[in-house]
Amino acid sequence: MRGGPSVLGIVLAGGEGKRLMPLTADRAKPAVTFGGTYRLVDFVLSNLVNADILRICVLTQYKSHSLDRHVTTTWRMSSLLGNYVTPVPAQQRLGPRWYLGSADAILQSLNLVHDEQPDYVAVFGADHVYRMDPRQMLQAHIEGGAGVTVAGLKVPRAESSAFGVIVPRPDSRHITSFLEKPADPPGLPGDPEHVHASMGNYLFSTKVLIDALHQDAADPDSAHDMGGSILPLLTGRGEAQLYDFDDNRVPGETPHEHGYWRDVGTLDAYYEAHMDLVKDRPAFSLDNREWPVYTYNDALPPAKFCAGGFAGESVVSPGCVIRGQVTGSVLSPGVVIEPGAVVQGSVLHAGVRVGRGAVVRGAVLDKNIEVPPGATIGVNPDKDAELYTISPGGVVALGKGARVGERG
Repeated sequence: MRGGPSVLGIVLAGGEGKRLMPLTADRAKPAVTFGGTYRLVDFVLSNLVNADILRICVLTQYKSHSLDRHVTTTWRMSSLLGNYVTPVPAQQRLGPRWYLGSADAILQSLNLVHDEQPDYVAVFGADHVYRMDPRQMLQAHIEGGAGVTVAGLKVPRAESSAFGVIVPRPDSRHITSFLEKPADPPGLPGDPEHVHASMGNYLFSTKVLIDALHQDAADPDSAHDMGGSILPLLTGRGEAQLYDFDDNRVPGETPHEHGYWRDVGTLDAYYEAHMDLVKDRPAFSLDNREWPVYTYNDALPPAKFCAGGFAGESVVSPGCVIRGQVTGSVLSPGVVIEPGAVVQGSVLHAGVRVGRGAVVRGAVLDKNIEVPPGATIGVNPDKDAELYTISPGGVVALGKGARVGERG
């Protein structure tokens, strides 16, 4: 931060993303397209950059080519001012092994911290959809005097097994315990049906982070994970505090959007987050000029609607040609909908073509899929189940370049 404490951003982007298959069959989860023109990693990077955290390392590992290319071509900062966003692949600095966990990823990349010598290190996840001003979290961290500050948001207690759960003292933000995906955690004081779930965003005082990583590395029984290992370690030492996401106020946000955060790690969550975008009053708006989401945009013409072409309550990207009927859907650049085709409640990635008279309903189609004339997806559940990936919630998903009507 210019004129203030120095902060190094570390974005954890090495996850495999198995629950988001087949979208992650050919790319890392943070590189998956979201909202038509963005990649998932763009949301965390935009939050950091908007907050003047301008030296950022993106730690990658799994099928990282697409992610590395996106970061290097899109996120070009001013080298004159010493700012950068750079992908950092697994380098085996501590021996011939890949990352054992998220904490080990940072341990193996401590040269980045030693080179910058920041006052604080912001360790953020790479695959959530949200807006946040990290400057406010940093201020709370400094004022609280903690070794680590963990961003948390309220979720129903019944959903706690999907999250790391933060248990704070009733009278303060001091964390008494950190439970990784517990089945039966204690509820909040005065609100027993909710808990504070970790958002996967941490602010560390630099020395505390380095010491904790080395202590964790010496434990042969550790999972070497940030949430499962480092946070319980620092909580046990009394050095962890909670930052309530509800306290964060993002410039330009509406009251309707306040507190929006989605973990899109499953097909159903990914699909539902897209449906949030297409509502008349969206739960999350991509249009905030005071806190924009940045990404790379190809030199494409505006979307074109031909005679009979229609799109209602939809997000339509540049380069699309609409000759059929589209409702409640998100279309990435270069999608073509031919005459008589119907697309309903679907997410179509770049280069998808829906042929004349075809029907696509409740589906996610990855890049460059051609739906033949008259074909149907999402209409016959039994047939779809034989050919495609079907989520527990019934979303039909086809991977990159899949051939419609053939088993993937």
